[in-house]
Amino acid sequence: MFSHVMLGANDLNASVQFYNAMLGALGAKPGAQDKHRYFWRHAGNIFSVTTPINGEPATASNGFTLGFTADSVEQATQAYEAAIAAGGTAIEDEPGWRGDERLKMYLAYLRDPSGNKICLMHRPSKAA
Repeated sequence: MFSHVMLGANDLNASVQFYNAMLGALGAKPGAQDKHRYFWRHAGNIFSVTTPINGEPATASNGFTLGFTADSVEQATQAYEAAIAAGGTAIEDEPGWRGDERLKMYLAYLRDPSGNKICLMHRPSKAA
């Protein structure tokens, strides 16, 4: 359904440091630069950050959340901690399990250096 996700960044260097740390903990290689953008390719997905082409400041979208899948609770926690150490900001509840047995998931919410809301999520397999 999606070809890629691109977020705006006002401080591209801070965003690259943040996403290299967080996405690296999820198994992605460091981002590759293309002019004023960086791209991460991992598990068939493309994620990128850019300074806005129109020259206006990047702003975080109210109500928007970008979710990244983690293979385990440990991987989600590691990515969360790496992201916080790389300039992210913890928000909402502490990372942990949400939902009931039908829709149980481990969630960790934070904001990137540009204020975008990020969620690291792990869903256990149906057999778990």
